[in-house]
Amino acid sequence: MSVFSRDALEGSPLADLHAIASELGIEGFRRMRKADLVKAIIIDQGGDPGPDPEPEPVDDDEGDDQAAEKPARSRSSRSAAGSSRSRTGGRGGSRVERGSGGAETNVEGTVEVLGNGSAFVRVKPPGQSDDDVYVSAAQVRRCELKSGDKVAGPARPARRSERYPSLVRVVTINGSSADEVSVGTPFDKLEASFPTKRIGFASKSSTLKAISSSAPIGRGSRVTVVGPFGSGRSTTLRMLAAELAGIDDIELFVVLAGVRPEERPEWVAAGIEPAAVEPLTASGDSQAKAIGRAIESARKVTTKGGHSAVVVDSLDDLDSDAARKVIGVARSVAGAGSLTVITASREPVGGETTLIYLVAQDGGKVGDPSVDRAKSKTLRSNLLSA
Repeated sequence: MSVFSRDALEGSPLADLHAIASELGIEGFRRMRKADLVKAIIIDQGGDPGPDPEPEPVDDDEGDDQAAEKPARSRSSRSAAGSSRSRTGGRGGSRVERGSGGAETNVEGTVEVLGNGSAFVRVKPPGQSDDDVYVSAAQVRRCELKSGDKVAGPARPARRSERYPSLVRVVTINGSSADEVSVGTPFDKLEASFPTKRIGFASKSSTLKAISSSAPIGRGSRVTVVGPFGSGRSTTLRMLAAELAGIDDIELFVVLAGVRPEERPEWVAAGIEPAAVEPLTASGDSQAKAIGRAIESARKVTTKGGHSAVVVDSLDDLDSDAARKVIGVARSVAGAGSLTVITASREPVGGETTLIYLVAQDGGKVGDPSVDRAKSKTLRSNLLSA
């Protein structure tokens, strides 16, 4: 089903119709009356325009407003991923199905919304790529897209003087039909409660056994794994992430923030593909943004009644306010879904439901990290049921 229905188009301001027509490459759209423009867009999308509509006058004021928006769009796009009005065709990407000639291609990727309201589909998130696809501000508004959304749909090739291909329409958002996606209750309005469902561990690891007995984790817990360098924080997080990945109804997002380049292969070897990797050279602000994108994706799962989990290794380079925002987003929703956050940090962040303290390993000894059972604890652990 096309996103551009007649009712939606007729109810849109002329500025939005101009933006859509521009992305579709409809020639002479600025000289068209609104009714003729609606018909042209429907025909371009392969739809039936029906009988010819009554002529309508062109709203010159809205046309002027659209023209005034162009410089802002160009400046914002250049600062984020190249000008949206100077795009050239990208080279082959692993997640873009290329057609031949001027044919449309199917694309899927993660949305990054820019400051001016337009967006890009990042086909190799979180970084930029020549295969990224431009999304108009009109489509962002119409489909209520947010950074972190996973979308799919057809894209047309870049035209002369353009750098990037453009998304023709959004077919799916986070795996659901774009016509059926509902935002639901805003995340911040969801009623939070103490976690009541324990996350069980299938592994026989001595570390996980110690966590299960002294600091159990529930769906919706705010967890910080605390320990000095060499205590096995990353190893513990990988163990916990592997357990979460094995639970069918929990959607997992892993972010490696401020890590050494050799650490990502360790996670991949454990069967976990991180949603984002920010290297040692990345600033704290860049790390916070990558974590924020993962959290936004997890929030969407929870607002629709699902269970999600975000694992972050680590919060060491974030300032205290940014770290608390990461921890604070976790919650168990009464009678519905949950968002669990598990992080690593040198010290407690504040506001945790569960604190897991690790003991420094003797001389860098390799093995299961040792949990300080006396200091590790979970608030109201008596509420957790299997």
